[in-house]
Amino acid sequence: MPLLKATDDLVLGLPLAAVLAQRFRLPTVDPAEFPEMIRIQIEKALPFSADEVTTDFEVIEQTESGSVVSAVAIRNEQLAEIAAPLLERGYIPRQVTVYAAQRASTYAPQGNALLIYPEGETLVSAVTENGKLSFTRTLESAKGEELQLELPQLRLSAELQGINASFPNVLLDETCYQLRDTVERILASSTEIVGIELPPAPVKLNLLPEGWRHRRSQIARQVEWRKRLRWAGAAYAGFLLVLLAYLAYMRLEIGRLDGRIAKDAPQIEFVRTAEANWKALAPAVDSRYYPVEILLHLFESLPSSDVRITGYNQSARQISVDGEANTAGLAYQFIDKVKKSPELRIFQFEMAAPRILPNDHAQFRLEGRPR
Repeated sequence: MPLLKATDDLVLGLPLAAVLAQRFRLPTVDPAEFPEMIRIQIEKALPFSADEVTTDFEVIEQTESGSVVSAVAIRNEQLAEIAAPLLERGYIPRQVTVYAAQRASTYAPQGNALLIYPEGETLVSAVTENGKLSFTRTLESAKGEELQLELPQLRLSAELQGINASFPNVLLDETCYQLRDTVERILASSTEIVGIELPPAPVKLNLLPEGWRHRRSQIARQVEWRKRLRWAGAAYAGFLLVLLAYLAYMRLEIGRLDGRIAKDAPQIEFVRTAEANWKALAPAVDSRYYPVEILLHLFESLPSSDVRITGYNQSARQISVDGEANTAGLAYQFIDKVKKSPELRIFQFEMAAPRILPNDHAQFRLEGRPR
């Protein structure tokens, strides 16, 4: 399993030998003017066009009249060579900075300091101001005689660039402990032994090329979409599992209900048969179906003596009443009273339109069926 992922917050710390660090005094305090001014100064210092290098800067200090900035540049081709093992595996750093700047931010975030430490088999030195790189130099040798010549030259070069070279903080890497006495004797300053930072202090300096930044954003979006698709797939699979479980439960429940229905079927059939028999016998055993009772209630529903019942027929399934009224309105009043009669509500009565006789009387027929 790889230790890194494409979206990890990887910070690449560059060696001093790969970068150009310059200290500039700019006649402005407006941050919007810094990039263009620094680009011009870097183009003067490097034999490359601005498109071939990546630069960044940090403000060391500001006054009313101007600003002092630390500018760092690296050639894109050289940066790609250094980061090739990462890029080949799809790992793009979130930040590309300088390792010396990280160490300076950790051990000397304020004031001036001189940092001496090894990079590979080479001994390097970095002058920092308020944790920002101001001046760097590769030391030719770690021998005392060579340092006796190189460290004073380093101090003189720093002073020529306007840097206070008293170095109140001299930081010596723990792997160079044997040089402590020599460095203290040459610089006449106390020396502090420092180890590797875990983790190093964060720095603003970022030499990440714009193309890498864009590619990292694409990878982050791809990873986010893959994550969303995995979540969507998991949710869909979960939904299918729930659906399958629900269908299985419903099949079991349907089978259980079918079993109960089959078990109760004889009893249900018995009840239905008994109900049908009782309905068939209702006219004989239920007084509400007696013809005399029905006729009594029909006569009670006559609206007046101008409505007469002329015929009555009854069977097990229906009754029919023939009659004649002096007017069609009286016939309609009769059917209305029949439908409202509590004793006759066991029937559902219907009446066709009355037939008008030559003497203007209305002949009608009511038909009723048990509800």
